[in-house]
Amino acid sequence: MAKKQIYQPTEAELEILKAVWELEPASVRAIFERISAGKNVGYTTVLKQVQRLTEKGVLEKEVTDGSHLYRSTLRESDVKQHLVDKILHTAFDGSALQMMMHALGNDKTTQEELLALKKWLDQQIPDKS
Repeated sequence: MAKKQIYQPTEAELEILKAVWELEPASVRAIFERISAGKNVGYTTVLKQVQRLTEKGVLEKEVTDGSHLYRSTLRESDVKQHLVDKILHTAFDGSALQMMMHALGNDKTTQEELLALKKWLDQQIPDKS
């Protein structure tokens, strides 16, 4: 049986999806405000991207009291898992260890993140006592 294909968003589409996942349901104005807080982007650019994602079936629109609100048809966890799998297999030859060492071996990882990872790893290893 063939594996179900997950939509592969572009970088700009992923920014919109992340905003929608956080705000659902989200207006174009709210999506624009979320994205423009971190980068210079025009309202009409965001509007056009939202329209394209709706045409592709990635977003669905509902009209409530005259407001156009958008929801994602994709689960955030599915899209993220697909992106991680793609990077894992294309850049790290399937080695999760190499990928994690590369990701954690930079100055951006905080002590709190490392402690949370240690706690998670400890939970994954069965207690042999």
